[in-house]
Amino acid sequence: MAEFIRVCATSEVAPGTMKHFEVEGYDVLVANIDGSFYALDNRCPHMGGDLSAGKLGGTVVTCPRHSSQFDVRDGQFIQWAQMGPLLTTLIRMLKPPRPAYAYKVKIEGDAVLVEKPPPLD
Repeated sequence: MAEFIRVCATSEVAPGTMKHFEVEGYDVLVANIDGSFYALDNRCPHMGGDLSAGKLGGTVVTCPRHSSQFDVRDGQFIQWAQMGPLLTTLIRMLKPPRPAYAYKVKIEGDAVLVEKPPPLD
């Protein structure tokens, strides 16, 4: 059975915004998109940028470090590190695009809960 942990109250993340929380050793970014809540690992899978310091546009969060973009609903990458055509191609070869880790989210009362990820092997 999945184990969920409380991250925040729904009132702590206004619609159209995102916020960073550290809970039980997890670094979680919670986004509120029109009253639906989503959660990603707060670290960009490209080079560990702090996604909560980036920008949220609709359902897309942009990393402040190299402009990688991810859909907060499922973590899928939209755009991978933009640094000019040649450098971007080289970066893609060295570190291929990958999604951000998306947590399963559920709401209980006014609490936002996320499922603990499986342990790393």
